Amino acid sequence: MMASIVSINISTAKGERKKPAGQAELLVEHGIVGDGHAGNWHRQVSLLAAESIEKMKKKGLDVGPGDFAENVTTSGIDLPVLPIGTRLKLGGTLVEVTQIGKKCHNRCEIYRQAGDCVMPREGIFVKVIEGGNIADGDAIDLLEEVGE
Repeated sequence: MMASIVSINISTAKGERKKPAGQAELLVEHGIVGDGHAGNWHRQVSLLAAESIEKMKKKGLDVGPGDFAENVTTSGIDLPVLPIGTRLKLGGTLVEVTQIGKKCHNRCEIYRQAGDCVMPREGIFVKVIEGGNIADGDAIDLLEEVGE
């Protein structure tokens, strides 16, 4: 099965669910144009697998792409096993994995509803190496894994 982008999701502020946008522009040293999490830091763009969202649906939650505040919902790639430094082609862009998971300081609404949230364990963060445009349905190609 080919890995692909299921949904591009954007919000103007941090700490809120993101809305599907269909497409986005990625800028080097920034992230997604118009997204509240973008900036010159190591967590420019967040990714979460649709397969992870399905786990939460099986717990009875009505959730979908963007509800975990991820920028890119993926399919067909096991994100949390990718080593830091792994490079991925997202459509016409190049990104590098900078962080696996995150600390959840304040339990989010999803955690309060289900007693669990997949983003802290299964979400990943990347920085933009080569900018460009991405869109729903674009291919994701694993280019290299470091440390193997």
